Amino acid sequence: MTGRPDEDSAIPRPYDGETAWAQQLLGQLRPAGRDPRRLVAWLARTTRARVCLLDAHGHLLAGERLPLDAAVVADIAGGRLSAAALEDGEGHARLVGIRHQGPAPAPGAVLAAARPAAFDRHTAEILNHTAGALELVLRERELTEAAGRLRRATADLRLAILQLLMVEDTVSARRVAAGLWPGLLEDDTARVYVVESAAAERDRLADACLDVTEGGALVVRCPAMDGHVIVLGPSAEVEERLRSLVVGRPGTFLGGSPRQRLALTATAYGQAVSALAVARFRPDRAAIYAERTRPAQLMHPDALRAWSAQVLRPLDTLAHHVRAELLATTRLGLEFTAVSTAKVLGVSRNTVRARMDRLAALLDADLSALTVRAVAQMALNTEAAHGPCDPGGTAPRRPAAAQLADLLRTSALRSWAERLLGRLDTDGRDLRGTLRAWLAADAHAERAAEALGVHAQTVREHVRAAEPVLERRLTAGGTDLYEVVLAHLVTGELTLPALGPANRDQPDRPVHR
Repeated sequence: MTGRPDEDSAIPRPYDGETAWAQQLLGQLRPAGRDPRRLVAWLARTTRARVCLLDAHGHLLAGERLPLDAAVVADIAGGRLSAAALEDGEGHARLVGIRHQGPAPAPGAVLAAARPAAFDRHTAEILNHTAGALELVLRERELTEAAGRLRRATADLRLAILQLLMVEDTVSARRVAAGLWPGLLEDDTARVYVVESAAAERDRLADACLDVTEGGALVVRCPAMDGHVIVLGPSAEVEERLRSLVVGRPGTFLGGSPRQRLALTATAYGQAVSALAVARFRPDRAAIYAERTRPAQLMHPDALRAWSAQVLRPLDTLAHHVRAELLATTRLGLEFTAVSTAKVLGVSRNTVRARMDRLAALLDADLSALTVRAVAQMALNTEAAHGPCDPGGTAPRRPAAAQLADLLRTSALRSWAERLLGRLDTDGRDLRGTLRAWLAADAHAERAAEALGVHAQTVREHVRAAEPVLERRLTAGGTDLYEVVLAHLVTGELTLPALGPANRDQPDRPVHR
């Protein structure tokens, strides 16, 4: 064996004094220097030896591989020996065990040093004390890794709770949350917030949200959007704390939903995302979803529920959990893209599409048609908000199912639709005509442009220009777009789709392929 040459003559040797090496060893334990590789390299220079650090299985952690007796290494790692000194005629080696500090007995690490000269008292003392320092460093690393695993597991658990709420499984969500966050989901209602920052800042933002809410909210890194943190909080205090957090963090925005039932978490999430778009233009960078008049509010409530029940009746033969899964997935899929829906629910895109295709087949609905999607969302949201409308028919006065045309015929709804679309009439570019053609083409700019005899870019520009006039997002899809579609159905500017009891007896009812 040959010793390592002196690599740093500026470092005092143990023979220069009794305490110089101890001061150097303490210096290796400063926060910036707590690295087993640095400690091993320092030991090699100080003792002029070849040094290695092995884990419990004999794998090299730091230093250089030495020709050691495997049986001796195993005995020291297993605790049967605390230390050993070896000599083979060419050099000397010393091995010291580093105990595993944990709740259960486990093999430890082994620190080994080899050099031509024998180990005197000084070098043996340095070796033993370095082993003690390495025990502290390895224990700190182990605790850090365990804390990281715990953080990741806790984050995964919070995401799982959110995903259960997204598919309306509030019972399971409460059971999962009860162990770590007792009382968090005791209330039947909550608000959902989405906090946005740069993607690189998202982890720090999530930690800040956890700190300010102090366990009073469910904080989840959004699986669909890299810059989003989702916060579900039952208390109004959560909003105050998130607003104060946004004020102190430039480039951060907050969107929130009104209070919703836990079963409507998916709806609340969509509302929070919509509010976030508004927050980007607010001085305080925060906005709560405005509860403006919705088309469904202007329809006869009993007739709307009866119509919704009639539309969804083909699903009543399914098992309850399957039915709920299809409805929840489709509601999200109508609001967001299949990719985003899959990430939020923790399933694949193919699973989302398969569930939506199955629901569409059961309802005999062509969900590729924009008008069908708008009407289907109205039926799904009606049941989500009010529950099934006596699907078993046990009520003594069960309302007769209305047709869609009847639902859209109220004078209040007509006035709402005409006021909304009338905003576009003041623009000289015929935004209303372009928007109507774009909707009739299922939001395809090229097909609308062909029908109008203009360039597709003109269609896109007109649709974007209509968004601030109508105060609704159109190109992003979702509820805002569907409301504008319903307005066109009310005014007769779009043809009523074939869904539910409406139009099913008409001879010209389209066939879905």
